[in-house]
Amino acid sequence: MSLATRPLLGAPPESDHLTDYDRAHLPTYLFLLDWSAGGGDWRKATEQLFGEEIATNHSRAKKIYEAHLARAKWMTQTGYRLLLDDIA
Repeated sequence: MSLATRPLLGAPPESDHLTDYDRAHLPTYLFLLDWSAGGGDWRKATEQLFGEEIATNHSRAKKIYEAHLARAKWMTQTGYRLLLDDIA
């Protein structure tokens, strides 16, 4: 399952600004926020969204999940304002 219009990286770009990556992966971020809030297992989300095999790449998979979830949370605190500025 891929919600993104562009391939997912191992981690979203670190930036204080809204990036093209953020814009392309908004559906992924929303899914991760909802999944996390609902108590979903990070391993299942990571396998489905990122195609990471947990059994062989546990540490990498966890980092990918956490990095994207952190960026999704950043979007709820800061990034959404920048997104609204783009629309206005």
